[in-house]
Amino acid sequence: METNEQVHVDSEFRYTLFPIFYSIVFVLGVIANSYVLWVFVYLYPSKKLNEIKIFMVNLTVADLLFLVTLPLWIIYYYHQGDWVLPKYLCNLAGCFFFINTYCSVAFLAVITYNRYQAVTQPIKTAQATTRKRGICLSLVIWVSIVAAAAYFFVLDSTNVVSNKAGTANVTRCFEHYEPRSIPVLLIHIFLVFGFLLVFLLILFCNLVIIRTLLTQPMPMQRNAEVKQRALWMVCTVLAVFIICFVPHHMVQLPWTLAELDFQTNEFHQAINDAHQVTLCLLSTNCVLDPVIYCFLTKKFRKHLTERFHSMRSSRKCPLATMESGTEVVLPLSQAPVNSLKN
Repeated sequence: METNEQVHVDSEFRYTLFPIFYSIVFVLGVIANSYVLWVFVYLYPSKKLNEIKIFMVNLTVADLLFLVTLPLWIIYYYHQGDWVLPKYLCNLAGCFFFINTYCSVAFLAVITYNRYQAVTQPIKTAQATTRKRGICLSLVIWVSIVAAAAYFFVLDSTNVVSNKAGTANVTRCFEHYEPRSIPVLLIHIFLVFGFLLVFLLILFCNLVIIRTLLTQPMPMQRNAEVKQRALWMVCTVLAVFIICFVPHHMVQLPWTLAELDFQTNEFHQAINDAHQVTLCLLSTNCVLDPVIYCFLTKKFRKHLTERFHSMRSSRKCPLATMESGTEVVLPLSQAPVNSLKN
């Protein structure tokens, strides 16, 4: 454990914000993601999971990995940024944070590209057997990102600094960089620009999907409702991606430059404050992912509706007519909208 007596720039509002915010995310995220996995097991035999649903399951697992470490971060910020737990738990929390962030980005990217193919090549996509491709892509994503995250597990992740009053020392977790470290700077440059490329791919694919849906003739009222739902889902996916991930990566590089002493102290304080806020936004993807990619699909909506009505009444409510509006058969010219309703 390295000792550093210099008083570091701090954003004290985080010691109130993070315990409250992370507690809310933890409760909602665990409930939502656990329910998603339970419904997948209940509704879909493993051999019948297609490519898009395989990606959804993996996205949910990535979210749960981060959520199980949130109590550690809550304790950390509750103790005013003092890591009072064993050191290896700091490494574990940092690893899972990295894995969740970039597994989520990767699985959101492949899910978006899957929807893009469903719109641009609906017949070919409908005829293709994509289960094997989904498993292989998922394995590649997990192996690549877990291998990269292993660096954070073996890293000396804690350091000791003086508190603001200078009266005591506190142990920080993943809050120390060697001044003007070029390797650290290059790693963050690679992560930020790699994310930028993925985001441009997601942006392009979603814009094509939106344009295709808007220019597609929809003579029937039911078909128009299906298109409206598909447009709403695609726009929400893009909006949530921008809200959760883009702010963090926009701030990450300037914040890294400040941490490495490439910027002035005045700038450092401002960018550190912004960095804390983007960390909160980043964690919300654990709550929003299951809403967008799971609860908006047909079987999940039906399952939730059945559970809702069973709580309101002891008798069974026939739901077939309620779901018929989402199960319309379109001509081949309108196949892209049907392709979006996995």
